[in-house]
Amino acid sequence: MLTPMVAGGVVFPGLFLLSKNTLQRLPQLRWGEADAVIVSARLVSSVQAVMASTAGYIVSTSCKHIIDDQHWLSSAYTQFAVPYFIYDIYAMFLCHWHKHQVKGHGGDEGGTRAPGSTWAVARGYLHKEFLMVLHHAVMVLVCFPLSVVWRQGKGDFFLGCLLMAEVSTPFVCLGKILIQYKQQHTLLHKVNGALMLLSFLCCRVLLFPYLYWAYGRHAGLPLLAVPLAIPAHVNLGAALLLAPQLYWFFLICRGACRLFRPRGSRPPSPCQTQD
Repeated sequence: MLTPMVAGGVVFPGLFLLSKNTLQRLPQLRWGEADAVIVSARLVSSVQAVMASTAGYIVSTSCKHIIDDQHWLSSAYTQFAVPYFIYDIYAMFLCHWHKHQVKGHGGDEGGTRAPGSTWAVARGYLHKEFLMVLHHAVMVLVCFPLSVVWRQGKGDFFLGCLLMAEVSTPFVCLGKILIQYKQQHTLLHKVNGALMLLSFLCCRVLLFPYLYWAYGRHAGLPLLAVPLAIPAHVNLGAALLLAPQLYWFFLICRGACRLFRPRGSRPPSPCQTQD
């Protein structure tokens, strides 16, 4: 078990440092540290997403019996990905820190920071990214032990499908980078936004009804009868995993409405937006 985890602990921080140093030192680029950190963090997240989605596809398509069939990648990649979630909590904090500095809130011109400023930035980070930090913590402290111990080698098909939820992550990361560089009105941003919306809907929101349908087909049950046929804690776990996906999908839809709204259209008046 330790070998994949150690590998993940080397690969993800190492890729981040390699990307950051490359962006800062290449003569053609010479990016500042803030830009290099933010883009490198997005790059690592995208690479992890591609790896997870590929592993998930291989596992899910290899398991013909959705309960009993096993594939070595299911446990190996789960262990490999644990360090990523720990690293990403810190990488997201670095991104927040540099955005805070760029906005001019990070100390005086001499580079000294006001007492308590680091704690203030940390509190702002936890307030802004609370759901994402909680998601990562649950992945490490709850989902990983459950996938290794509680499953006892069963359900690799479902784990593979869950790994493919990462398909939408590269589009999310690219969208954030384009927004960072004020490219919201480009064709690339609009195409990426449409792909992000579609991939998030299919691979994160509709994933859970599909898993219920797949189990119902295996057990000879109609879709609506599946929740009553499986243990209550399984339904609870699925609901807890689905809830943040629905919230993030709402945010994506809201952003898409702003993106594709005609430029000449006026935003709703305050009286129309009030409850």
